[in-house]
Amino acid sequence: MGLSPRLFPWAAGGLLPGRLAMPSARLLNYLQENSVDYDLVRHPSAFAARDVAHRSGVAQAVFAKTVLVKIDRRPAMVVLPADSRIDLTLLQAAAGADEVALCTGDECEGKFPDCETGAMPPIGPLYDLPVYVAGSLLRSGRIAFNAGTHTEIVAMSFADFRRLVQPRVGHFATRAGVARQARA
Repeated sequence: MGLSPRLFPWAAGGLLPGRLAMPSARLLNYLQENSVDYDLVRHPSAFAARDVAHRSGVAQAVFAKTVLVKIDRRPAMVVLPADSRIDLTLLQAAAGADEVALCTGDECEGKFPDCETGAMPPIGPLYDLPVYVAGSLLRSGRIAFNAGTHTEIVAMSFADFRRLVQPRVGHFATRAGVARQARA
């Protein structure tokens, strides 16, 4: 099942007026194929997770940033609130891993060809990556995240997100300014 050109004009090859970026068609197709009820929200261009949350009108505790890490030398996605940082020591314990490290820009290169740099959605199955989610994201029952661009986000129920992604949930996020180790 593809995207409806009536609802999503870019699905028929057209561009949104005055826009170059478009949400990941791969992401939106995946959500539709899995009968997910979601909202696509446009906002002024923003890159930092806190700014995206602010510009899209989403609470920082609900907006999820996606960080690529290596867990025992294998890439994985870590998903945490916009106002939090990864504590690598806690992530290592939660993952039961021998080593955990942030991926470098070179290691991220080419992994998300349908996305603008740094705007990948936390939908690991689309990229054959395991996903680790900070337990604090469960509190509101909703999650919002980049839709592959720096100008659109997807908002959906956390229950649907959990059903689609089947993440490992753990406690490895600390409020910004409190993290012991990592700048993600």
